[in-house]
This record gives sequence, C-alpha cells and structure tokens, in this order.
Amino acid sequence: MAVIETSAMPAMAVHNLSRRFGRHNAVHEYSLQLHRGDILGLLGPNGAGKSTTMRMLTGNLAPSSGSVRICGVDLVAYPLEAKRYIGYLPEMPPLYRELTVDEYLRFAARLHGMDSAALPAALDEVKQRCELNAVGKRLIGVLSKGFQQRVALAQAIIHQPEVIVMDEPTAGLDPNQIQHVRALIRELGRSHAIIFSTHALSEVEAVCSHVQIMHHGRLVLDAGLGALKQQSENLETLFGQLTMGDRPMREATR
Repeated sequence: MAVIETSAMPAMAVHNLSRRFGRHNAVHEYSLQLHRGDILGLLGPNGAGKSTTMRMLTGNLAPSSGSVRICGVDLVAYPLEAKRYIGYLPEMPPLYRELTVDEYLRFAARLHGMDSAALPAALDEVKQRCELNAVGKRLIGVLSKGFQQRVALAQAIIHQPEVIVMDEPTAGLDPNQIQHVRALIRELGRSHAIIFSTHALSEVEAVCSHVQIMHHGRLVLDAGLGALKQQSENLETLFGQLTMGDRPMREATR
C-alpha cells in the first residue's frame, strides 16, 4: 500500500477508540492527534485503561470500535504496513535472555524489515544512544534491570520509527538512568511523535509537551503543558481532582 506523507499529516490519528471486555468498557471513545515533535504523557491511576490503550495504538489488541491511523495508514486494515512506522516499548519487554545484546537488536531490526545494508550503522547508533556499547557481546539474561530496560528501549527505536510508544519506560531504573532516558526522549521528540504512559507526574513535567489523564477508561484531561503552566495549573492537584470519582472531561488546550 502506498503512503503519501505530508508535513501536515498527523503521525498518529486516533478517533473514538473503544475496547470492551464483555460488559466492561476498558477504554471508551479515546481520541488523539499526535504530530512529529509532540511528546505526550499519558497518566492515570491503576486500572484507568492506559495499557489497554497502548496495546490498541500499537496493533497488539484489536479495538471494539474506532480507528487508528499511523502516518495515514489504517492500523486495523493494514497492520503490517502501519507497524513499520511504530516503535513499541511494552511494560513487560519481550527480551530473549539467551541472546547477546547485539544478537537481539539485529533480530529486532530484521523483524522491523530493516535493510541488511543499513543494519550495522543503525546498531552502532542505537547502542550509543542507549549507552549499550560496553555490553553488546553480553547475554541479556545476565544484565541488570537497568541495562535490560535500555536494551528494550533500543529495540523500539533501532528502525527509526515515526511514532514511538512506551509503557512505563523508566520502570526499574536508578535516578541517573532515569535522567538519561528523559534526555533521550527529549532528543527523540525533536523528530518523532512520542507517547508514553507513566505513574510519575514528574516524568511528564520534565519532558512532555502535552498531557492526557485517563480515569475509568475515559479521558478526563487533554491539555498542553504550556497552557496549563500559563493558567498556573498544578498537575499534581489536577490529577487528584480528576481521578476521584467520575468526572467530565476538561476542555483540551494546546
């Protein structure tokens, strides 16, 4: 399928995305437009629907209704084509502990359809970005949690995707590693569209241009961080107010 890309086209366009499990609405009419250069932080208490939303946005869970388009390609109708534009770091990364870091990243690159001629340079670049040069020949299974998380992040970006989706990208990292991942997300956000879920409000305030808060499967806040700061809104206070009981969605502001 041919894809016509324009600078005005959203990298990710989501319309009324919903997922039901029996009678339970896990996600209800979630919508989003994400452009290159946007970094969106998705917040919400446990059970709010964040991980279910992430799985639908990356084609790992079929929606009950609604649509997702990645660089103009319908994710449900043309999943293989759409997924070429996506890099995904799930909450539980699919690491192969018996492989070395280099072997695993080469495998991930091939799964993403990367040309073999481009692979050596891509491998060198992603290892440098994620500070993995010293452990390329080591088995993933013997690495620390922090290094394993870096490997998982590297597999998500080795093919230079247009859209990067991350579920709790700093989970299990020490403070120094968290600072490095934040810096990497800011760097990637200059030319990619990024969405990541987190429980840490400080993560969103440190790196994001935009924030959404989910509660009971619905969006209760969709706003630009700059607009919130101009209005002297405190994100921690807003989070507490909007995730206690059932609240209507606030007006989105950019």
